Amino acid sequence: MCGIFAAMTRRGLPTERRDAALKLLEHRGPDGCGTWTSRDGQWTLGHTRLSIIGLDNGTQPMTSPGGMVHLVVNGEFYGYREIREQLRARGYHFSSASDSEIALHLYAERGIQAATQLRGEFAVIIADERQRAMYAIRDRFGVKPLYYAVVDGDVYFASEIKALLALGVPARWDLEGATGGFGRSHEKTEFAGISTVPPGCYAIARDGGVRIYPYWDWEMPTAEQMRADTRSEAEIVAEFRVALQDAVRERLVADVEVASYLSGGIDSCAVLGLAQQEMDRPIRAFTLTFENPLYDEARVAQEQAKRVGATYHPIPITGREIAESFADAVWHAETQMFNGHGVAKYLLSRAVRAAGIKVVFTGEGADEMLGGYPYYRVDALNNDATLSAGERSALLEEMLGANAATRALMMPDQVSSPEMQAVERRLGWLPATLNVCAAQTNSVAPLLRDDLPASVREFQPLIAALDRLPIAQSVTGRDHLNQMLYINAKTVLPNFILNYLADRMEMAHSIEGRVPFLDHRVAEAAARVPVQLKVKGIREKHVLREAAKDVLIPEVYDRQKHPFTTPPTRDPSDPMLVFYRDTFASQAAKDQPIYDMKKVSTALDQLLESPDDQRIAVEGALQRVASVIVMQQLFSMS
Repeated sequence: MCGIFAAMTRRGLPTERRDAALKLLEHRGPDGCGTWTSRDGQWTLGHTRLSIIGLDNGTQPMTSPGGMVHLVVNGEFYGYREIREQLRARGYHFSSASDSEIALHLYAERGIQAATQLRGEFAVIIADERQRAMYAIRDRFGVKPLYYAVVDGDVYFASEIKALLALGVPARWDLEGATGGFGRSHEKTEFAGISTVPPGCYAIARDGGVRIYPYWDWEMPTAEQMRADTRSEAEIVAEFRVALQDAVRERLVADVEVASYLSGGIDSCAVLGLAQQEMDRPIRAFTLTFENPLYDEARVAQEQAKRVGATYHPIPITGREIAESFADAVWHAETQMFNGHGVAKYLLSRAVRAAGIKVVFTGEGADEMLGGYPYYRVDALNNDATLSAGERSALLEEMLGANAATRALMMPDQVSSPEMQAVERRLGWLPATLNVCAAQTNSVAPLLRDDLPASVREFQPLIAALDRLPIAQSVTGRDHLNQMLYINAKTVLPNFILNYLADRMEMAHSIEGRVPFLDHRVAEAAARVPVQLKVKGIREKHVLREAAKDVLIPEVYDRQKHPFTTPPTRDPSDPMLVFYRDTFASQAAKDQPIYDMKKVSTALDQLLESPDDQRIAVEGALQRVASVIVMQQLFSMS
């Protein structure tokens, strides 16, 4: 993993801006840096390196033999050895052992269609002097971040927003992006004029503008196609196991040690178990532990590690550490937080890096591929024609009981709003999955300033997101669960899960996270799994349980999904409560243009009085406010 940036300017990039961007990306690549500038001084590429493969000779930017094509890569390409041998057989010469070099030669052979040949987690920027264009490619699900901005005809790309700001992009609030929550579409960030290159897409920068094109989409079979599927359950499970095992095996390739993050959930347990089967030495597995026993999964994780022959390493964290690291985590995430789990991941990555690890397996993506969250199960149950009304009601009540602690977050009451009415008109039904996004947005609505423009108050992020998606081609005609998996893969997954719960918290400490569940071949296998084998009754990820049964302890195989959250604030002396009070009284709180701090102070006073099953949602709203204040201070927003 690395940090990358590019500038395509008319007057050239000042050296001090180039160096400032490199410095701000150093945490993504502490092992070295490099730059390239065109002969006329108008184009610049920058790269900071975290060396994983080709430790001694993988320096970037890389340049083609003809000297006219230049490339920087963040991430990893899997199956690169086979591709390299194929390219060698076709006459291409390799000057390094780095996996990144295959992209340079594939581009020489296929042009931008080389994107379809790349497998992995990556962001790539190519400067083609012959075409007078830059190309920026992002992996299929957006595991690796890639942002861009156009300022007065100059185009900038970077792995992180802070590097764009160093290059000269102004730091201004996008009020719709800042109030829209995680269901928003890709063109919105909290920063005005700064967008993401969408997952599965490439951008072409030419003549002072940027155009976006897709090169891959997650194709869900129609409901009719699924009904025509004649495979047995055993065949479907076996097919998924083969795809997942292959994805894990490919991600073990590295010139450094590969470790694993481990919780008590099935996702990370399955990945660890499959990885350990491929290894002749114990894998080091690292687990967050909490003081609150309701949120601590140490016992289960330790038993799972012992079961597969891995070595267990607990990483205890406290509420004080979460409070003290909140601002640092926001600085790296460059977005709002609504639970301390992002900060916890930041602390976990810090401890793992201190243990000498550069590469870890993570379990992100399984819930989004296979319907793991409670709201997915609600949508699956409501669309299951085999259930009577009584059976459906009983199963929903059982789910509510099992998810009492996170009910307000994962299964909120139905939101009645013009936006949700518009969602129902767009899709023809009312999804519980999108209701969660609406509830999250609504939770901060009472705290907004009264003088915000009407366009901001009336902004409908879910509708804006749906309007950017190919609903007729990729959503209509699919089972309800698959519709939601597709939509969330385009919104919540890249905006939230893969941002402040994955790459940004890992790379804050120069840790490369490898995500087998988001291998596109695994995703394609998951798309072919019938919804009844994704969610069976209220048993989520059924196909994964069966596919990984041989490497799971019985407790992990049987237990329901427990969302990864940190314990809520419960005591007047809690460090997070002290953090809120200090943050809400700061000068940055007065300077930020979004929230009415009198309303926020009232909400803070009510936090400890909130019912247990609502407190996590109330505190989530307060954490969003705190995030905005921290961003105001750290990025000097205007």
